[in-house]
Amino acid sequence: MASKVAFKGLEDWLLATPNTLNRFPVSPSANVLVVAAISFLFFSFFVIPYLLSPLRPIPGPFLARYTNLYRLYHTTRGSFHLHIAQLHKKYGPVVLIGPNTVDIDHPDLVKVVFGASTKQKAEWKKTEFYQSSSTRDKETGEIMYNLFSQIDPELHAKWKRPVAKYYSAAAVAKVERKMDEVVHLFCRELEKRICGEKGKGGMDLGNWIVYYTWDVIGNVTFSQPLGYLQEGRDFDSTVSTAEKTLDYFAFITAIPWLDYVFDKNRIMRIGPPSFNPIVGLSVGHIMKRFQADQSKEQKDRSVDYLDMFLEAKQEWPDVVDDAMIIRYTLSNMIAGADTTSSVIKTAIYYSLKADGRWEKLREELEKAGVTREMCPVSYKNARSVPYLEGLVRESMRILPGIALGLERYVPAGGFKLPSEHYLPEGTAVAMNPYVLCRNRGVWGEDVEEFKPERWLRFEGETETKYQDRLQAMNNADLTFGAGSRMCLGKHLGLMQIYKGLATLALLYDIELVDKGMEWKVTNSFFVRQEGLEVRMKKRA
Repeated sequence: MASKVAFKGLEDWLLATPNTLNRFPVSPSANVLVVAAISFLFFSFFVIPYLLSPLRPIPGPFLARYTNLYRLYHTTRGSFHLHIAQLHKKYGPVVLIGPNTVDIDHPDLVKVVFGASTKQKAEWKKTEFYQSSSTRDKETGEIMYNLFSQIDPELHAKWKRPVAKYYSAAAVAKVERKMDEVVHLFCRELEKRICGEKGKGGMDLGNWIVYYTWDVIGNVTFSQPLGYLQEGRDFDSTVSTAEKTLDYFAFITAIPWLDYVFDKNRIMRIGPPSFNPIVGLSVGHIMKRFQADQSKEQKDRSVDYLDMFLEAKQEWPDVVDDAMIIRYTLSNMIAGADTTSSVIKTAIYYSLKADGRWEKLREELEKAGVTREMCPVSYKNARSVPYLEGLVRESMRILPGIALGLERYVPAGGFKLPSEHYLPEGTAVAMNPYVLCRNRGVWGEDVEEFKPERWLRFEGETETKYQDRLQAMNNADLTFGAGSRMCLGKHLGLMQIYKGLATLALLYDIELVDKGMEWKVTNSFFVRQEGLEVRMKKRA
């Protein structure tokens, strides 16, 4: 019925616009042929595929059934997480968001879709959603995929194997000293620029947190902060360029082949701003390391990730070459700063929104024996404080670093959902961390409330019941992905978060300039926030 109405409307419009058609010296029969041709194309590309689609029984928006332009439009608005949450409220746990894409809110299927289940017979492979977060080499024209954007499971495993050991909790502990150096720098610059009288009118602490995470990644990767804290600004536009590039990544995920029109165009690249400045930065540091006296330099500093990557090159010469080292450093730079800063900002914002929560964090730290004299707080000590654990986990729940649907293809044999909907092989299945973290079956009716205590054992709750509840929450948490493609830098990111929050809470009194004012959240490829306007002073 809908297709008949659409066709009739198209026919009426074409026949009723003589200024469009009659400007050409053609006969009335030619007009009919034009209408017929357009109608044929319309039916061929939109109506017939929909009528033949096995996904027809799945509910969803009308336009999403015919074209991915629907999803592209809502993604570009920067609030897709809110939109998809509303769609699930309207249509239920299974929603058709594109002609071949289904978004599901079934936390119990995370292990199946993302390959964390040992009973799984076939792998659900990544879709082209991820490939846009890569670069094309100007000289060779080769697309440089990284560990995140490489969708071939065999290649990904081959690339990951030489460096996986460097991201274990024990290996990350080796670079904690470099992180401490940046925490010291962070505090020094805060006190110099925005603490006390200097910042009594309010300053955007969010910008400084972004500078902190970028400088940390620079120091742990190259033994050199990138300079944003010291300069107090995005002096080389790398941060702003990264934001614009991520905006593009978000936009292009809805129709991935457009990436070959805009960014990967071999004839003339149209846009967007690329990560080439970060690639250039990585190449510069690698060349500098090659030229340096390694034996002398190593004595003057502790190990960093570039050392580890060069070691991997020695151990795995058939896999790791100079280009692969650039891929590894690029993965560190892209994924290690923005998502981490997002979590820290969320934790501070919601702590300051509620009276006494920031002070409670400090009290819980001190109660656990973690005091200001121990700053920068060690990762081990920070992780020993249950309330800080709850605060961090709740921050990642209420606003995950990635709030677009993470996609996988249904493997051979198809798959039947708990709703009895059948998904044939090749259907793209998306699971959105933001939606999963609001599933009332897992989190309860207070899902919209920021509540760190939900991660702790409730009064009167048995240990068995608490562990079962905690396991259900962990199973529904896609903050770092799941299965074999889980974020390699998880421990590195968490170390930045825990150390930064614990140190800030112990050293500074912080308050929002306007507690009633809401900040702005933009759902780009990663979530970013603006408007963390605070006043802060160093504790006496």
